[in-house]
Amino acid sequence: MTRQQVLDLYFMDARCKLIDLAAFLDRVDRAGGVADFRLTAFRQALQHLAEGAPQRAESVLLTLSDPTVDPIAIAPGKGATGAWPGN
Repeated sequence: MTRQQVLDLYFMDARCKLIDLAAFLDRVDRAGGVADFRLTAFRQALQHLAEGAPQRAESVLLTLSDPTVDPIAIAPGKGATGAWPGN
């Protein structure tokens, strides 16, 4: 596809997601309390988008993923958190 075709096909969907991300960050900024590792990882992932380097999707995914290869003995919880806490 040409860039024009990609823009015609996907721009409105990407625009909606971008507005959702902005709204999410606004809610986080208005909320009280202390943020955890997820917000740090989220902001690092956003930096990959701003850099404009190739393979942005891969960079974002790796920023949010657990880089370890050894299994853990006991899971710290019942569900995924969406970002690696780094410990």
